[in-house]
Amino acid sequence: MIRVAIVEDDKAVQTQLADYIRRYERQFGRMFELSLFDDGDEIVSDYRAVYDIILLDVQMRRMDGMAAAERIRQMDKDVLLIFITNMAQFAIRGYAVDALDYVLKPVPYFAFSQQLQKAVARLQARQKTFLTVPVEGGLRRVDVATLYYLESDGHKVRLYAEDGELTAPGTLKSFEEKLAGKPFARCNSGYLVNLAQVMGVQQNLVQVGPYELQISRPKKKAFMEALTDYIGGGVR
Repeated sequence: MIRVAIVEDDKAVQTQLADYIRRYERQFGRMFELSLFDDGDEIVSDYRAVYDIILLDVQMRRMDGMAAAERIRQMDKDVLLIFITNMAQFAIRGYAVDALDYVLKPVPYFAFSQQLQKAVARLQARQKTFLTVPVEGGLRRVDVATLYYLESDGHKVRLYAEDGELTAPGTLKSFEEKLAGKPFARCNSGYLVNLAQVMGVQQNLVQVGPYELQISRPKKKAFMEALTDYIGGGVR
């Protein structure tokens, strides 16, 4: 499911874009989850990084698309931005916020479908897996590949990633279940390690990125088997 936000203050255009997405679904067999916003300030207010694609009108009454894009980029560097505009010179500014491209009004279906196809292809090329983490004031999407390890901390879990740390409510077991099928294994009861980030093992210590973690005796055999499987493609 690809999550798309349409930010457009012209109701007729907003409806047209939504209809185009449903037409694209029928044509290509893709599924989209749509969220509609009537102005730029609506999406940036309490913004949550849960969208894959955002379609932004450049000119809106309260907050124009460029200002909204700048705010969004401060909170979400991964979402794909496509501008909808009737003036190409405004859309060119979109490269400053790493916009994927723009579509000129009036919006023809073919041109729109080409941009949507481009965005879908970009998402497929990324092949990222995101973990949606509840944090104070909302939700945050974390790229699973950037995680070093997760640590149990009472009724909370600390996540250590390439871009810093965050704390979320829950248990390590609940996060372990969310990451089922991904290369994660426990080196002890309190740490869940991303095997892709393991730099080496020395006796009872595992180097995970910049961190050195203790491998417990009860977990050592299963952890080393999981690590060997990951490195060797299942050959022990």
